[in-house]
Amino acid sequence: MTRTEAEGFGRNVPFFRSPLYNRDMGFYTVWVRSLSYRGREPLTYSCAKKLATGTIVCVPLQKEFVLGFVEKEVSAPKFATKPVEKVYNLPQLPAQTIKLASWLRDFYATNLGTATNQLLPPDLSDKTIETVLGPETVVNKAQAIQLPPLTVEQQAVVKKISKPDTYLLHGKTGSGKTRVYIELALQAVAASKSAIVLTPEISLTSQLAKSFQGTFGEQVVVLHSQLTPVQRQKIWLKILTTQPLIVIGPRSALFSPVSNLGLIVIDEAHESSYKQEQAPYYHARAVASQLAQLHQASLIIGSATPSVSDYFLAEQRGKQILRMEKLAQQANDEATHFQVVDLRDRSQFSRSGHLSKPLLDAVRTALGKGEQSLVYLNRRGTARVVLCENCGWQALCPHCDLPLVYHADSGRFRCHTCGFNQSIVTSCPTCGHPSVTFRSFGTKAITEEVQKLFPEARVQRFDTDNSKAERFEQHYEAIKAGDVDILVGTQLLAKGLDLPKLSTIGIVLADSSLYLPDFSSQERTYQLLTQALGRVGRGHRKGYAIIQTYQPDSPVLQSAISGEWDEFYKNELAERQKFHFPPYYHLLKLSCKRATYESAESAAQKLKTEILQQIPGIQLDGPAPSFHEKLQGKFQCQLVLRSTHRQKLLAAIKLLPASGWTYDIDPINLL
Repeated sequence: MTRTEAEGFGRNVPFFRSPLYNRDMGFYTVWVRSLSYRGREPLTYSCAKKLATGTIVCVPLQKEFVLGFVEKEVSAPKFATKPVEKVYNLPQLPAQTIKLASWLRDFYATNLGTATNQLLPPDLSDKTIETVLGPETVVNKAQAIQLPPLTVEQQAVVKKISKPDTYLLHGKTGSGKTRVYIELALQAVAASKSAIVLTPEISLTSQLAKSFQGTFGEQVVVLHSQLTPVQRQKIWLKILTTQPLIVIGPRSALFSPVSNLGLIVIDEAHESSYKQEQAPYYHARAVASQLAQLHQASLIIGSATPSVSDYFLAEQRGKQILRMEKLAQQANDEATHFQVVDLRDRSQFSRSGHLSKPLLDAVRTALGKGEQSLVYLNRRGTARVVLCENCGWQALCPHCDLPLVYHADSGRFRCHTCGFNQSIVTSCPTCGHPSVTFRSFGTKAITEEVQKLFPEARVQRFDTDNSKAERFEQHYEAIKAGDVDILVGTQLLAKGLDLPKLSTIGIVLADSSLYLPDFSSQERTYQLLTQALGRVGRGHRKGYAIIQTYQPDSPVLQSAISGEWDEFYKNELAERQKFHFPPYYHLLKLSCKRATYESAESAAQKLKTEILQQIPGIQLDGPAPSFHEKLQGKFQCQLVLRSTHRQKLLAAIKLLPASGWTYDIDPINLL
């Protein structure tokens, strides 16, 4: 699409009549950074200067000026063009970054403005550029520190990563994956290449950055969501103009303008935060894979609990799966002591309604030894838990084997995947007991209870409700030093943290994520439990884990406690294949938003009919209410499409109406 062919961007005026006509003028296609531009092709601008591919420019777009980069020079068009407003005296964007933008646009069926938005900062001020590129500054390396020697397992892993390729590093919690990452980064820097190390949560950034800064000093740049716009500009300019570097940050770090990349690491690769939850809905793993191919770099997908899909694809494609099963620190070789508490046995809860006697005793013992405890409650999602307190029965969809959600307005249970619904039950259909209940309590209530039970202890809560000053990363050093006795928190405390004084963990409701109405709930439960349990027993001191659950015999729970990954993986794959979920099928979620649910459902039914008529062989479920049925005053209805051919899903996206619809291709869940 040319500039004047884009809706709302001008009318077609013959070029030879344009007052801007100049025989010495050059013409260039430019990728513009603007979410208001929804075309899929770059726009054409004129410039009297010779511009190279990747040159960063400022161009007029409607009534504003936006950043962009030059794609290529083209011949004089037959319509009027606007001139480039400003050419920045900066190095060009790397060719690989430009190719990545093109791939992103096509692979996720997004528009050019959205794709470019990932690559460039919102603005580039002359003052900031002068600050970064003024008097030449020297990037100081860290003073040489003594890294712990590689263990036998770590040495074997590093040796096997001998050429650019994709490697799945399956290392149990505490096996020293970070030490492997540092060793591989050292090799990359020695070859004058940069590395990108991704972390899923800002809470982990401090720990990871400190590990790398001890070796690489100012060569480490850290990206996170708390940076100011000026700080982001400075870091972006530093990456563009300085090599080699170690870039540590969230999924967006993959779009940093690194020109000579040798290594990409996705740490805690199973985490859902690697999936972008807004356009262009990309997954960091897919982007990292493409970027690694463009740079001929090594990609390390690291996790103690790999994604089922990642593991399956690695096996199918013949990629190396590297296992690390021994603790890196062998100061304490005693196994963690596990105790499972049945939440149905209320005799265990005489002192607290939510915290069992074994859990309270373990916390009291840890306090007496000067050790830390972690009380963990996963409150991810908003679905209510519908279960029988007497026998553990749970309301499940007969078609999808997924948890049903209670809708108070209609008084019915609904499946948010296929649309199945039924009337609520007042007594358990399995045992007949009238104790069908809806459970709902969170970390704030638990924190208050812990403070009442242990008034002498220093208690601190960490979850997404924390203010900036309360966030974990602001208190990491104090917590590591033991200035907090009892930590209460959600899954952000269950990921990758190594706290040497932590000895005890209590999981308040181990099966809470099993009640989420989604195909990924069993995998997510296994991952969260394994990660949480992995915070203790890391070789610093003996670990104690108290796990409270309504389903003590759950295969998922037993697999997490025993560390039987292979058995869990085998069973989960069988379930996914039976019900046509990833990795066997590609998914596409289409969501319609309207003033009433009836109008949203009607629009979804109309689109469903059109898709089935035009794209044969596609599976389509719905219309059904979205997990968040009402959002921002609008009602949402969704369609779920399945196919073994991803191209069919891309074709379905092209049939979407111009407004009122959103799509998510390759969603990690259907919530």
